[in-house]
Order: sequence, then C-alpha cells, then structure tokens
Amino acid sequence: MKNNDSLEKIISLCKRRGFVYQNSEIYGGIQGFYDYGPLGVEMKNNIKKLWWEEMTKNHENVVGIDGAIITHPKVWEASGHVQNFTDPLVDCKKCKKRFRADHLLEKIIIEESGAADEDVIASLTKALKGKKCPECGGELTKPRRFNLLVEVGLGVVEGEKNKTYLRGEACQNIYLNYENVLDSLHLKIPFGIIQIGKAFRNEITPKQFLFRQREFEQWDLQWFVNPKEMEKWYEYWRKERMKWYQELIEKKENIRFRKHEKDELAHYAKIAYDIEYKTPFGWKEWEGIHWRGNWDLSRHGQYAKKDFTYTDPETKEKFIPWIVETSGGVDRTFLFLLLDAYREEKERVVLSLHPKVAPYTVAVFPLLANKEKLTKQAKEIFNNLKEYFNVAWDDRGNIGKRYYAQDEIGTPLCVTVDFQSLEDKTATIRDRDTMKQERVAIDKLGDFLQTKLK
Repeated sequence: MKNNDSLEKIISLCKRRGFVYQNSEIYGGIQGFYDYGPLGVEMKNNIKKLWWEEMTKNHENVVGIDGAIITHPKVWEASGHVQNFTDPLVDCKKCKKRFRADHLLEKIIIEESGAADEDVIASLTKALKGKKCPECGGELTKPRRFNLLVEVGLGVVEGEKNKTYLRGEACQNIYLNYENVLDSLHLKIPFGIIQIGKAFRNEITPKQFLFRQREFEQWDLQWFVNPKEMEKWYEYWRKERMKWYQELIEKKENIRFRKHEKDELAHYAKIAYDIEYKTPFGWKEWEGIHWRGNWDLSRHGQYAKKDFTYTDPETKEKFIPWIVETSGGVDRTFLFLLLDAYREEKERVVLSLHPKVAPYTVAVFPLLANKEKLTKQAKEIFNNLKEYFNVAWDDRGNIGKRYYAQDEIGTPLCVTVDFQSLEDKTATIRDRDTMKQERVAIDKLGDFLQTKLK
C-alpha cells in the first residue's frame, strides 16, 4: 500500500464509520476545520482522559486548569506572537492559490536538487526566483510575512470593537494563572500545571487531514523548577513523555526523538526535542519537550508589571522559576494512533487500538436478532456491562459482518449470545486481534473482561 493511499484510507474510514467529518460539508466544507462524529468523540475523550490521568495521578505536584480561549491582547504582545508569530506566504498570480513559501521551497528544491534553503525571507526570495506554481505553472508573488494569530473583535457596536485574538497556543493561560495556583493551593516548587484546550491559527495551507488545522486541541504541561534543577527535570520529562506514547502504539519503530539544531532553537532555549512519528507524509512532530527557562514569566512580569520571584520556604533562595514544557496535539495523537493501528488482513480491516483508546471496549450481540430469547439474554448482558465499560450493541446482518464491523472501528472484544448460552449460561468472547473465541460463564463476564483488557 502506497503512503498516500494509507492516509486516504484513514480519511475514508473516519467518515464512513463516524470518527471524523469535514466541517460544513453540506456547503462545500471549510479548509482546516473538522467535526468529530459519534465514534470519534468517544475516542478523543478517551485519549484526553488517559493523558489527564497520566499527568495528575501518576506524577506528584501536577494540577490542572481550564483557561479561556480569549485573553487580554497584551498576552500576545508579551508572548511575542504579535510580532513574531508569522509564516512566509506566496500567492500564484494565475490560479490565486496560496502557499507557505518555505513548504513550497522545500518541495521544489528537494525534488530538483535534494536540498532545502533556510526559512528566511531573503533566502526564500532568492531561492524561489524563477520558480512556478506547482499547481498551474503560474508566476509566484514575492514571499511576505503572514501573522498566524486569529483576530477577534469584542463589543457590540460596529467600528468600536476592541481587537484581541483567539489564543494561538493553550499554554499562555498557565503562565497567567501561575501565581493564582501557587497561592490558592500553597504548592512548592517543583510543581506543574496542565491544560487541555483549543487553539487557533491562520494556517496558510492546512493539510494532511488532522495534522495541520486552523482549529485544534493541545495538551500542555508547564513544570516550574528551581533553575539549579532544570537539567534534571528536563531529562525526566523527556523520558516520561516518550514512555507514555510508546505504551499506546504497536509500531515502536515509528516513533523517535529528534533534537533541534542550534539554528532551530528559540532564543531562550538551551535545548529542545520533538517526539516524532513516521507518518505516510514523513516524520512529523507529535509532542515537543521545550527548555523555556524563565522567559515566559519574565515577559509577563515585564508587561503586567508583576514580580514573579519565588522564595524557597526552606532555603530562602529567591528566583524566577524556570519552565520545562511538554506540548502535544490531541488531534495529532488521534490521527497518529489511527495510522499506527490500521491494517488490512485479507477480507477484513482492523484498527488494533489500545483498549483504553478504542471508542467501544466491548460489543454485545445476539446470534440472531429475530430470536426473542437470544435478544433478551444479550440485552441483559449489555445492560450489566455498560455500567463498567463503553459497550456497543449490534444486531444487524449476520454475525460475521458484525465481527468485521467491530474490527474496523477497533472494538477489542465481542460477546455473542447463542443457543448454547440459553442452556449453560455461557457466552462466546471473540478477540479482535487474534479472532480466537472462548466461552465464559455469563456471571463471570465482568471479571473476565477486566482481566483480559489489562
């Protein structure tokens, strides 16, 4: 199967089986926006719950917040987004299509000479000289900067609205509430604040399905430390985050660290690593582990005229906390897990999703939908199990098609009530990955499934 084909098959499955739909599709859609369907929202919620529990229950001194999508416009001046949050943009004069200049350059240069130029306007202008639109062969405009922040006006009177922005990244709310959390919970450094939330970017060319969108969801940890312990904690979180992702996937060879080169680093960063996944469209960032130093709190302190100096209650040492950031994409996680789990086996398609991620944990069937006794027994099992698991009910078509339908959406286990069930009070349990079946006493099903799913 070709790389491009595998992504197209995921996109097709997502629509066909109710994972993801194109936003506003009845009006022709809107690029860079997607809606999660009935199965997609279950899977996405499972992913977010897993991450939240991992960060708060499996690590000490980590608490959560849920910040607003709109903040004071000064926030984005302090963060540097108003001035620096830009992409290089070019337009085709003929077909009017718009491209990110660095992406276009990379595509053309790599295809023609095997090397890509640096992402700066001067070098882009030089490198793109004489290049044509890859879509129609038309002439390209000169590269220019394009700010990615999405503007929004607050107020009810036209012409008197105050301009601010939808947040370009979710982490800023954490810095804004650092002191509130510290004071209200009486925490001691080191401690962390996490958040899952929406972010918005005016991406020039949204592409690769859920990978690059204009509205997306992020999860962030900001871990506040004594500068003297920065290296220790940076390495700790780097290993912890990789370990968590590795536990969710089957194809371990498709995940790696990539260390940022010196010319990639932000001015405040000593080091940065990306956790990358090998997609059909190349190695792509999954989560970044960033050395942010004290830049964020210092900048907000400067703009808000606040002093964020921390006094250690034991040593009386004073310092502005340094920050280890781990920042990943919820939507990217959703996409990468689908890519990792998708496989074709002769006549069936399988999503071998981790049981804690799959939309449904268990499916329950009567062998025949028109046999009242079978349906009644199966319904009893369904009602009992749904208190403890996310359970699907399916009585359509023949049993083989039902199994294959559940394989395609990633349901790990299927419970079937047949005529033997009426005699000996057992049911058939069928495993998604091996397709093996075994009989289990109906009154032991809950314990059996709990053990099996571990």
